[in-house]
Amino acid sequence: MLAIKQTLYRTSGDSPIVDALIDAAEAGKQVLALVEIKARFDEQNNISWARKLEQAGVHVVYGIVGLKTHCKLSLVVRQEADGLRRYCHVGTGNYNPKTARLYTDLGLLTCDPDVGQDLTRLFNQLSGYAPQSQFHRLLVAPRTVRTGLIARIDREAEAARRGLPAWVKIKVNSIVDEQTIDALYRASQAGVKVDLVVRGICALRPGVPGLSENIRVRSILGRYLEHARIFAFAGALAAQEEFQLPGSANVEGQPDVFIGSADLMHRNLIRRVEALVSLSDETQIQGLINLLESSMADEISTWHLHPDNTWTREHLDSEGNPKLDLQQELINRQRKRLAL
Repeated sequence: MLAIKQTLYRTSGDSPIVDALIDAAEAGKQVLALVEIKARFDEQNNISWARKLEQAGVHVVYGIVGLKTHCKLSLVVRQEADGLRRYCHVGTGNYNPKTARLYTDLGLLTCDPDVGQDLTRLFNQLSGYAPQSQFHRLLVAPRTVRTGLIARIDREAEAARRGLPAWVKIKVNSIVDEQTIDALYRASQAGVKVDLVVRGICALRPGVPGLSENIRVRSILGRYLEHARIFAFAGALAAQEEFQLPGSANVEGQPDVFIGSADLMHRNLIRRVEALVSLSDETQIQGLINLLESSMADEISTWHLHPDNTWTREHLDSEGNPKLDLQQELINRQRKRLAL
């Protein structure tokens, strides 16, 4: 191993990740930690372990002035027999051993060369060694997350007008950004089926005639805190040159699917550094679409948002029996998979 680059937004003083970074630096590896010392409620903790990292020889930087660094990124550079290889992780959750036990999150671990180049450019930009960059498979706030998502929503609307398959499926913590909401309303009016899984604040009203009758909103509250962010689009027009958009894996015939750190809120889209990564593996893409579809299924216990802005809990079926708990169902599936 030659180098490690890591963002740390919210972690703990006894974090094994912090200990591993210190061990790597003391072993003579090049280690860069991008620390957000203004992480709400964790300011003092972050300052304390940032000093600990510095004392161990880690190059600690504090991001771009005026922007919180909220993206969840890790990059490991190794010298291998066939040359340098970059191992990348792009996640939806913090590198925190405590919340990792309490939150549901997703992460992509890959050595894809395009993602490796993207993370290298982004880390260089955040640490002050490079100007703004173009990316192969990343959307990065505050420059391209909002515009990239809205462009894809608008592309689904055009697909619907042409009679092609068109849908949008999104899972986030909150949605309050007016520009994104307006784009979803436009898509609904064009005939796009929109499914939203929103754990917290939702300023969009679904099911309003003439405005959002093609939009459904569900919320899942369970044993664990829902924290993953997923953005999925049918992408029927993605293969056509005039509708190709930057930041996608551009795998012909597959939906356009992203995961990452950004919610659809002003602070995430314009006041923070956020990163979404486009998926290219067909199994991963279909797995996330299945997860989103399961989250909206009638047999799953969820909260439903109505046009009058009220929520109702739908946890019993027509015979009064409890509906399925999605989190427990996912745990059961994983246990069966591991037992094979």
